[in-house]
Amino acid sequence: MNNAQKYLSLLGIAVALTGCYVVPVRGPDGAVYYDYYPLPPAGYPVPPAGAPMTSAPVGPMPAVLNARLYPTNEIATQTGIITGTVTNMMTGKGRFQVNFMGEVLSGEATRVSNDEKRGVASAYSPKGTYMSCDYQMNTPMQGAGDCRFSNGATFKLHLGGS
Repeated sequence: MNNAQKYLSLLGIAVALTGCYVVPVRGPDGAVYYDYYPLPPAGYPVPPAGAPMTSAPVGPMPAVLNARLYPTNEIATQTGIITGTVTNMMTGKGRFQVNFMGEVLSGEATRVSNDEKRGVASAYSPKGTYMSCDYQMNTPMQGAGDCRFSNGATFKLHLGGS
């Protein structure tokens, strides 16, 4: 065996031991390129040869819920119904966002300790408008509550549904 053959043999062994697959991938333009994917860790379930590779999510996945706020006082009736979203992270936390009088208020929703169904939500806009809500979840995907804005407007909050 000459030096070139020894070098190629060692190179082949080194590549085989790197723990990566070279996988062809089709890009958005249709061109094929090759990317490296690490081997799964030891003990990770690997499908049998020829079976399609799928990945199951680990733990609950976040869910985006519609938020609708209905006026409950005179100040709120000037605005009408407000819509927004809550992204339930399924961890007792969520991201809250509503559009109020041309301002986007962003914040978070958090479950109250010792009560997995009750929570509070707060949001703020860069222009200084803020709101706070108390809510109760019937299920991880549906709930209701009350919200108050910095201008004194109050709303009934409905989460989930269509």
